[in-house]
Amino acid sequence: MIKRFVEKVQTLFTRRRRVNKARQVSAAEHGIRRDQVPRSALRVCETLQKAGHHAYIVGGAVRDLLIGVTPKDFDVATDATPEQIKSHFRRAIIIGRRFRLVHVMFGSETIEVSTFRAGANGEQAVDAHGRMLADNVFGTQANDAARRDFTINALYYDPTHETVVDFHDGVKDIKRRRLRMIGDPEARYREDPVRMLRAVRIAAKLGFEIDETTRAPISRLADLLENVPPARVFDEMLKLLTSGHSVACILRLRAEGLHHGLLPLLDVILEQPEGERFVMLALSRTDERVRAGKHIAVGFLFACLLWHEVLKRWKDLQTGGQHRIPALDAAIDEVLDRQTEKLAIQRRFVADMRDIWMMQPRFERRTGRAPVALLGHLRLRAGYDFLALRGAAEEAPAELVTWWQDFMHADEQGRVGLLSAAPSPAQGDGKRRRRRRRPKSAGQSAADTGQTASS
Repeated sequence: MIKRFVEKVQTLFTRRRRVNKARQVSAAEHGIRRDQVPRSALRVCETLQKAGHHAYIVGGAVRDLLIGVTPKDFDVATDATPEQIKSHFRRAIIIGRRFRLVHVMFGSETIEVSTFRAGANGEQAVDAHGRMLADNVFGTQANDAARRDFTINALYYDPTHETVVDFHDGVKDIKRRRLRMIGDPEARYREDPVRMLRAVRIAAKLGFEIDETTRAPISRLADLLENVPPARVFDEMLKLLTSGHSVACILRLRAEGLHHGLLPLLDVILEQPEGERFVMLALSRTDERVRAGKHIAVGFLFACLLWHEVLKRWKDLQTGGQHRIPALDAAIDEVLDRQTEKLAIQRRFVADMRDIWMMQPRFERRTGRAPVALLGHLRLRAGYDFLALRGAAEEAPAELVTWWQDFMHADEQGRVGLLSAAPSPAQGDGKRRRRRRRPKSAGQSAADTGQTASS
């Protein structure tokens, strides 16, 4: 209790000591050009400034521009309240409860605008572990910079004067390629444990080193993630996995001790090496698609990540005497039920995952009407891509993958040929299957008996 009080006093003292000591970085030094900022974000800043407010491009967008990376989003921070912001734009809505924001829309573009906020001052609601439950106390720009997580995210670009406002030496940290927490790291992680995941994601994405003071408490406080709502953990994990650097992120999570229990795939990689090849191949291909600007199917991605959990449980249930398909269905239910305790995976993604998994044994049936019926499945392509990934990881026969590739693209005559040449189930698994005899009716038995007697 006393230690926490001392840490809080030290954090407040550090923040107050830095108030209004911002460094103004000129355009000649920072190198950001106005034409690198979308017209929609410029309009938001200009409109608010003309109305007498301060307004800046803020956070990750400024960081990425300084690094030379094209930002994914451009957010704006201002001293105007959400109601004032909304009043200046025709298409704007206030969203959020814990953290009220304004979304200003320009056609298909949306600019997120936030009001400067003050940091923790002992008045905000927190839970028993120190996690902040409400964060709507407005403050100055200096307050807003102090409450941001990392120095490289506490940068403000003024497109009118083309200057960068830097309160915490974020520009210097970018040049040193260093990720450093603002304030006391342990106190900041307790306020929001998701910052530990964010530190790993940002460091891996940018290739930065985590400052030792920032890194030290992570492994010790990893259990705090248990108290974060599953939906927030899912959102952060999704950002991590679709960052284009998911492999590096996974390796960092393991290095910092954040892997156990967070996502079964991380335990699989560390403790079940047979699953590592498949998972790493799936993540590598996801990274390639993200970097190429291609669409990512979230359901497919999580189907890959949780497959070995399903596979392991599926084998166990079959060993216990359950039939193959019911065993797979039960294994899927168990894995998904257990996983939702950690991540609130949305139902639409869960439906995709289940369909992809349930299709895998159906691909093995290449006789009769089964293959033709499977061609009409809504998620056939996703199921086949999953099969091809299993083949690349040497978990499925290459011949099976090739056969289905040819079958999906063949004409009707070609499909007839492929079906006739396909191995029967007995050939496919090397076991001879005994044909089940149909029970005879009473009349048929008597006739057979009579025929035998007369002969």
